Amino acid sequence: MDIGQAGVWTRMDGFSVAEAIEFAQRVEELGYGALWIPDAFGRDPFAHAALLFQHTKKLVIATGVVNIHLREAQATACAQRELHDQSGGRFLLGLGVSHQTAVEPLFGKAYPAPLPSMREYLDKMDNAMWWGPELDGDPPVILAALGPLMLKFAAERTLGAHPFFAPPENTRRSREIMGEGAWLCPEQKVLLESDPEKARARARQAMAGPLTMPNYRKNLMRAGFSEAELDDGGADRVIDAVVAWGDEDALVERFEQHRDAGATHVCIQPLDIDDPARPSLTTLERLAPRLVGG
Repeated sequence: MDIGQAGVWTRMDGFSVAEAIEFAQRVEELGYGALWIPDAFGRDPFAHAALLFQHTKKLVIATGVVNIHLREAQATACAQRELHDQSGGRFLLGLGVSHQTAVEPLFGKAYPAPLPSMREYLDKMDNAMWWGPELDGDPPVILAALGPLMLKFAAERTLGAHPFFAPPENTRRSREIMGEGAWLCPEQKVLLESDPEKARARARQAMAGPLTMPNYRKNLMRAGFSEAELDDGGADRVIDAVVAWGDEDALVERFEQHRDAGATHVCIQPLDIDDPARPSLTTLERLAPRLVGG
């Protein structure tokens, strides 16, 4: 599987089916190697990936990420293998353990220890029944890893790690923990807006949810931010570290910071300055000539 050095991470819940197909095709035309889609409370990522595979030729569709507490491992394993077969090996399954503040109130069950639960889940997937055809190669898995234990496990057991909501310093630390062989595919929010007040207001809007989630907060504190800086919408220093804003040069510089820190592939999340529900295709079009080569 070749996903190149740049991909796109975005929610597509607000798109019609036709718009989603057109967007995926445009991402492919621009040369981005992968389109990463989340698993939350909108479009089902497996069903949506199947649709997009029908209308693209080489684009990798990756989940960023499937919540292991939402699905039994047997069901996930069969969906993964089916999509691997359908797409000719273009499906990358990203898995994550979510957060205590999401799992307990929403799903009505205790949040288990992250690493043991992920290990058990992968064991069950490996041993899942599959009555489909023999597959060409092993379907790949990548983990939403932030802490040192999960990062080490990701490098040992899977293709690597897909950190979310983390600055380049996290990429550098993650690479040191994981070693040179594993894939490291951080998500990076970008905003093509040079006015500081407008940019930070939009960035805070995008960061409001994640800043309340314990795993992301702990990880930002590992990167050197105080807990106080994460409260009340986030201090400017936190906002600027998590969301790259400014002109094209500023956004490309942040991309290169991740690459210099050891990223294999950077997942660009292009925020739209006016519409929180949709990605900015204009941003992707303007950045593509400088990001997808090499």
